[in-house]
Amino acid sequence: MKGIYLTGVTAVMAFALPALVAVLSYLLGCINGAIATSHIFYHDDVRRHGSGNAGLTNFYRNYGAKCAPMVIAFDMLKAVGAVLLGNYFLGYLLGWGAAGKYFGALFCVIGHMFPVFYGFKGGKGILCSGTLLLLLDWRIALVGWGAFVVLWLTTRYVSLGSVAAAVSLPFTTYFVFHNTACTVLGTCISLLVLWAHRSNIKRLLSGTESKFHFHVNAPKPGEDE
Repeated sequence: MKGIYLTGVTAVMAFALPALVAVLSYLLGCINGAIATSHIFYHDDVRRHGSGNAGLTNFYRNYGAKCAPMVIAFDMLKAVGAVLLGNYFLGYLLGWGAAGKYFGALFCVIGHMFPVFYGFKGGKGILCSGTLLLLLDWRIALVGWGAFVVLWLTTRYVSLGSVAAAVSLPFTTYFVFHNTACTVLGTCISLLVLWAHRSNIKRLLSGTESKFHFHVNAPKPGEDE
């Protein structure tokens, strides 16, 4: 009887813990740094200005650099929380290993892009995803951030660097972990980021994408970053 009881408890945990991590990571992701900071410090909504996007670039273009660190702090801390949840409850308690981190990361990105608190209209997940790269593995972060920085500085297209970093994730995940679950979850994160940047990709291909400048320069409506 004891063995049957333990088996039942294990089965419940195997279902309940992933569900718990998914919900908590999603809710953490829903805390949007750009929206929260614009509300708290400017009594405004960043989505009413510029591109209408709830991301760091649109925030910077409209409000400047003064409160931009708060946006970064919000989005970095929620990413840390989601990965820690996945790592402990799934990686440690259920033995998922690195896949636990990826699971928490995926739902954090989903929450960031489709936040229930803000009518499911959020950011594009770059700052959040960039933080996740640092938490998953330093080698994955080195390739992803390296691609982003090089392309951003040489072309001044934030979106191009973001897309390149997203594309690199499934490949670096596979070569670092050689784990199918991690690779699948990493691919899902990558596809979400690419989907969020679909309009940017079209403008990059047509040569109409806006370049980033180190001053407040709000883009025209529709030109989301």
